[in-house]
Amino acid sequence: MFKHMKKTIAFLLCTTVAFGLIGCKSVTNGKRIIRISHSQSQSHPDHLGLLAFEKYVESRLGDKYDVQIFPNELLGPSVKAIELVQTGAIDFAVASTGNLESFDKVYQIFSMPYLFDSVDSYHKVMEDNKLISGIFKSTSAAGFEAVTWLDAGTRNFYATTPIRTPADLKGKKIRVQQSATNVRMMKLFGAAAAPMSFGEVYTAIQSGVINGGENNELALTNNKHGEVAKYYTYNQHQMVPDLLIGNVKFLNGLSPEDRKIFDDAAKECTRVERSQWDVQIVEAIKQAKTMGVEFIHPDIEPFKQKVLPLQKELLSKNEKLQPIYDKIQEINKQMKEKK
Repeated sequence: MFKHMKKTIAFLLCTTVAFGLIGCKSVTNGKRIIRISHSQSQSHPDHLGLLAFEKYVESRLGDKYDVQIFPNELLGPSVKAIELVQTGAIDFAVASTGNLESFDKVYQIFSMPYLFDSVDSYHKVMEDNKLISGIFKSTSAAGFEAVTWLDAGTRNFYATTPIRTPADLKGKKIRVQQSATNVRMMKLFGAAAAPMSFGEVYTAIQSGVINGGENNELALTNNKHGEVAKYYTYNQHQMVPDLLIGNVKFLNGLSPEDRKIFDDAAKECTRVERSQWDVQIVEAIKQAKTMGVEFIHPDIEPFKQKVLPLQKELLSKNEKLQPIYDKIQEINKQMKEKK
């Protein structure tokens, strides 16, 4: 751990002084260092998936690459990590789709509330390579592209007071991911949006700067938000993946053989992350209950009606979204008919 922290401090100093352009070499002992940043803890499914990525690459190309993973926003919040991937200061980062909207508005599709009718539909869409690959490559001109997706569950409200109906959101300040779409969504719900880094949420709730957040159940336990927010409401407004993004110059510079191994490692990352996700959500709910968190199961329809206008707004303003939206609705219909 101490050795890892020393590496982290050294790298932070180098990026601060030279923003990854000079100072820190990307080669140590003849191996190209691969740096991956994410905002979650070391027990989170994202981290476990990335460990699988590291193992896959190093077991096949360990003589050429040294994969290093930096959790807990050690290299900065998600927005900063995306910028570091853009410049090539680091090679990969886990990013929320909300934070990617500013690079290409096609990512607004994932911020659209109640886009998916079920978790099965959501997973089916994310596994549709033909549909998703165009989205993943949309940011190539910005210097990065997504190489795989990670399950981030269903986003719900949690707060210091109960939220049983949309009326309970009135006057509340709720943390959202830093995207204009999420800010608009919160306004339609009747609350005030508070965009901020995920790492700032605990202190902001504890100090009363905000009244709550919206995220999956792991936020309650892995990030200990359940210590300061005792009410979790299953209103299910979004099903949003996290994405592993990679620097385009690095990816395109790989030999075809090495690129295939990195692509396969990305698939392995997703496989492990998703299997861990299902296990950890069950455990998180149990643990949160011991923390005193009350789980609320409201009528979802009133919440849905509040924000459905946002779907039409986004479709009318962003022509990229309609064909993707239509395909998702087809998949929603297919999955409903299967039941």
